[in-house]
Amino acid sequence: MSLLRPLLLDVVPTIQQTAALALGRLANYNGDLAEAVVKGDILPQLVYSLAEQNRFYKKAAAFVLRAVGKHSPQLAQAIVDCGALDTLVICLEDFDPGVKEAAAWALGYIARHNAELSQAVVDAGAVPLLVLCIQEPEIALKRIAASALSDISKHSPELAQTVVDVGAIAHLAQMILNPDSKLKRQVLSALSQIAKHSVDLAEMVVEAEIFPVVLTCLKDKDDYVKKNASTLIREIAKHTPELSQLIVNTGGVAAVTDCIGSCKGNIRLPGIMMLGYVAAHSENLAMAVIVSKAVPQLSVCLSEEPEDHIKAAAAWALGQIGRHTPEHARAVAVTNTLPVLLSLYMSTESSEDLQTKSKKAIKSILQKCTYLPALEPFLYDAPPNILKHVVGQFSKVLPHDSKARRLFVTSGGLKKVQEIKAGPGSLLQEYINSINSCYPEEIVSDLPWRPAEEVNDNQTALGPPCSQPGQLSAFHLGFFPPTPQKEPTHLILVFSGFICHHFLTGHNFVASFFFFFNF
Repeated sequence: MSLLRPLLLDVVPTIQQTAALALGRLANYNGDLAEAVVKGDILPQLVYSLAEQNRFYKKAAAFVLRAVGKHSPQLAQAIVDCGALDTLVICLEDFDPGVKEAAAWALGYIARHNAELSQAVVDAGAVPLLVLCIQEPEIALKRIAASALSDISKHSPELAQTVVDVGAIAHLAQMILNPDSKLKRQVLSALSQIAKHSVDLAEMVVEAEIFPVVLTCLKDKDDYVKKNASTLIREIAKHTPELSQLIVNTGGVAAVTDCIGSCKGNIRLPGIMMLGYVAAHSENLAMAVIVSKAVPQLSVCLSEEPEDHIKAAAAWALGQIGRHTPEHARAVAVTNTLPVLLSLYMSTESSEDLQTKSKKAIKSILQKCTYLPALEPFLYDAPPNILKHVVGQFSKVLPHDSKARRLFVTSGGLKKVQEIKAGPGSLLQEYINSINSCYPEEIVSDLPWRPAEEVNDNQTALGPPCSQPGQLSAFHLGFFPPTPQKEPTHLILVFSGFICHHFLTGHNFVASFFFFFNF
């Protein structure tokens, strides 16, 4: 570098340009070499020559500034301190498109680090000229200018408003359908960075009539166009139910669902989050997500994606969909999602964030779920903090559903509930008591499968006898399922109970039949 620096002042222009290019390549390689360029007091010379030399030198000098500034805020601040911004902004007005491109690139690399550096770029007057650059015919210049506007907008609402105030949104929106994929990436990114900050900014982006045009980008052959389009829709949807409803009305939810199914990995992430944001706003919007068949796609992401942060996003989105009503919860439960969430929550290999989001999703879905077939496996596998919510749901549903009460016994659920150890007076014990109260006392206390030591002298392991004429035990009425080793005896008793009821009560055959099966 000590040998290259004098060459920047050589009398031969080609040597000056080549020396600058060499310094730029060195600085671009890593932060240490970039710092050496700063410490070598090379920047002031570059800035001085940037305003005086020909277009070839200007491009090379701007390349050095970009290469230095990209590594860290400290190195970017060193460029600002040496007065480079004013000169770079002047280069944005140069006749040569290559000079404009190099200057815009350098300004974007400086602005991307933090709000202070971005504000310095704004204060230098770069934004109006960058907006003019995106209107130039050269595709490469359009790309870099849009990227620089994105880097300026991302830090704060005030900086984004600065970009909006010079009319950037309208020009960016017009380029959404440009055939150049790299340009579309940058345009969608810039609109996303504007829309993310506030409702007002998001509405301004929507008012530029980006819907339904932006939905076509979700089918683009370029994965990053898909990702940035999903990101833009997500940043709009997250603000208000009204904006989410607008997206639903234009077919945005269905389009994002299809996009998730057509890609993998991080490309899916913004679409997954967008579905969660839409569903979080209201019951109707969550139902729109369900109708768009998003739940199966999210379940696939939860099961197939290897990255924990994507699984965590899918778990969160499913929780937002299922937390509203029993109908919403059932739509999630029938996809067999709950066992997957439970396994992710209990896995020691899951990240802390994935465990937390899985746990929250399980609880929010369980608290609304009345679809008992999906809940029953949790009686056997769930840890105590989840089991409490599962038993609570059974205690809410069973008192009002006779069919569910019968199935709960035949499936072994009632037996499992009796095996749960709950502290006296605890909420879990209250739930268990509520379930037990749904059945005759003799059914709960004299279960046929209970161990022999728990059966008293007046009972057999097959069940309690008839206590008096005309009164039949639940076991005799066929309430409990037969066990393989006692099946013939059971069937005989069931049939005997049916016949006894018919004759002892004096009911006609049809009445006995309905009594038997309704019980």
